[in-house]
Amino acid sequence: MKKALVTGATGFLGGHMTRRLLAQGWQVTATGRNEQAGRQLAAAGAQFIPIELSNREQVIEVCREQQYVFHCAALSSPWGSYRDFLSSNVEATRYVSDGCLRHGVQRLIHISTPSIYFDYRTRYGIRESDPLPRKPANHYAATKLMAEQLLQQAWQQQELPVVMLRPRAIFGPMDQTLFPRLLEANRKSGVPLLNGGQAEIDLTYVDNVLDAMLLAAFAPAGVLGQAYNISNGEAMPFGMLLTRLFEQLGLPLRTRSIPVKAAYTAAGILETAYRLLPLSGEPLLTRYTVGSIAVPHTLDIQRAREELGYVPAVTVDEGLQRFARWWRQEHHME
Repeated sequence: MKKALVTGATGFLGGHMTRRLLAQGWQVTATGRNEQAGRQLAAAGAQFIPIELSNREQVIEVCREQQYVFHCAALSSPWGSYRDFLSSNVEATRYVSDGCLRHGVQRLIHISTPSIYFDYRTRYGIRESDPLPRKPANHYAATKLMAEQLLQQAWQQQELPVVMLRPRAIFGPMDQTLFPRLLEANRKSGVPLLNGGQAEIDLTYVDNVLDAMLLAAFAPAGVLGQAYNISNGEAMPFGMLLTRLFEQLGLPLRTRSIPVKAAYTAAGILETAYRLLPLSGEPLLTRYTVGSIAVPHTLDIQRAREELGYVPAVTVDEGLQRFARWWRQEHHME
């Protein structure tokens, strides 16, 4: 029986990964902050341990006797304090790395992000080897890049057996962030449509990310220390995505056409107010959020295809159908 640790298991991606491994007969140790979700994972067969990833010794100990570690935990948000991002995305990753090295874990699969590429410029077919922006777009991108750099250093200096994946805009059943935010905007005043919704959006269905994680876990040693773009490889205009999503949901789509410059200005004002006052929570709009739906950013996934054998098995349309089916059931629409 294969043994694995999944960090962030009470989150969206980590929860899906835990259930996939259990279904395949793995012995899974799951960590996360949401104890209710943890109890559900325990009922499904996982060993749930609600540790804090800020506690180095606890993190190192939970890596004991693990063969594989899937590090999904992260603070993923367009807004927040640098200290929180540093703790969650850099220091926690360092402790996971230390635990893997101390206990001889066979392979660490680290979930990174293509946000490290974002520079508010139109870019198509971004490759892993392309130059990165001089200044990261936000604290999230900055700290995820720092996490990658410390893992690459651990690979080079201590032979940490790590593979890093950069999945783009993960969606699917149990998503509480990406599509639910669009649905909430649609309910309130309409989804903002910038540049007529023409910016191409790259997405990744969650099961495809799980496939990539398992491929990375068992790929030949030549992939160690490397980072791979992951997406569905079928980018589409944001407006088209909205139309298809709401058709599957059987809901009327409401949009608001907003000039990009006005959206950036409003986001900048909100960010300034939240920084200076300061206000709790996050602004209704950030410049990064505006850029993510107004500026085309697509990934080249050829390297993952060639070196990992990655093939997106679930299309965007099929993924939208699966999400819509789950959403309707959750909200008693069927």
